Amino acid sequence: MNTQFKKGVIEMCVIHLISEQDMYGFAVIEALSKEIDVNENTVYPILRRLTDQGYFETYTEATNVGAPRKYFRITEAGKNRNSEYQADWNDFLKGVSRILGGRENEK
Repeated sequence: MNTQFKKGVIEMCVIHLISEQDMYGFAVIEALSKEIDVNENTVYPILRRLTDQGYFETYTEATNVGAPRKYFRITEAGKNRNSEYQADWNDFLKGVSRILGGRENEK
C-alpha cells in the first residue's frame, strides 16, 4: 500500500479514536494495531502534528509506575476535522465501489 495513502488513513483513524475518548500515545498505537499494521514511528509524529495544528490539546496524568502519561483530547477544530474526514471517506468509498462494480444505487 502506498505509504502516503496509509499515513492519511492512519491520521483519520487517530482523530476518530481520540474523538471517542482521550487517549495517551501508546493506547492509540494499541488500538490501531488491532486492525492496521502500524508502529510508533508513524503514530507519534501524527499526534504531534495534529496537536500543533490545533486538533488536539494535551494534559498529563500521574500513573502508579513511571512518568506521568501525556493524554490527547480533541478540540472543537479536531471535531470539525473528524466530521470532514468522515464525509470525505464515505464519498471516497462510494466512488471506489462504483468504479469497481459495487451496487449501482450508491450515489
